[in-house]
Amino acid sequence: MTLRSTIKRTIKNLFLVLVFPLFCLYWFLSWGGRSDSTFQSFSQFLSLFPGKIGVYLRAAFYRLACPGSSDDISIGFLTVFSHRDTTIHRGVYVGPQCNIGKCTIGENTLMGSGVHVLSGSRQHEFNNVNVPIQQQGGRFEKVSIGADCWLGNTAVVMANLSDKTVVAAGSVATKEFTEGDILAGNPAKPIGNRIGALHAKQVEGVLHGK
Repeated sequence: MTLRSTIKRTIKNLFLVLVFPLFCLYWFLSWGGRSDSTFQSFSQFLSLFPGKIGVYLRAAFYRLACPGSSDDISIGFLTVFSHRDTTIHRGVYVGPQCNIGKCTIGENTLMGSGVHVLSGSRQHEFNNVNVPIQQQGGRFEKVSIGADCWLGNTAVVMANLSDKTVVAAGSVATKEFTEGDILAGNPAKPIGNRIGALHAKQVEGVLHGK
């Protein structure tokens, strides 16, 4: 381990210690069946801290509060998580002003600013026109975002994303596609594939002796 990595790990451990009392307060207040609303309140509070201090605070808290999460993550200013049942793997970057629902985010996935990840597409039922939508209920689903994905600014994700998927800025992903697909539009559709493009370049290199 390099000196830089050692220093960084030491700082992260220090923030884990600093955040632990806050995590204990969250755990105490979440008793009584309102864990998600309490979690969201703490997430909103922590989103207000700017700069590196905010990044380290949020990484430490989500490492303690969210099952299976790493603290080797970067969560931007004003980004809010809605559900404790969210897993954030190492190397994940989430930009500022994002709203993240119940999901798993794979290793080394990047999200631009203003990205929204919904807890599935059935959060609100609306089939019965005789009952107000807010009274019809719905269900939360844990969305899976694969490893090594890129979600552009203001993208909206409502379905699982396979590994190495790219979602263009402003696009709305409503269903799952193939690994490596480049998605764009509303609703998002494949306009290319990262893996296919790489394979084509490799074949071209072999043909030309490169």
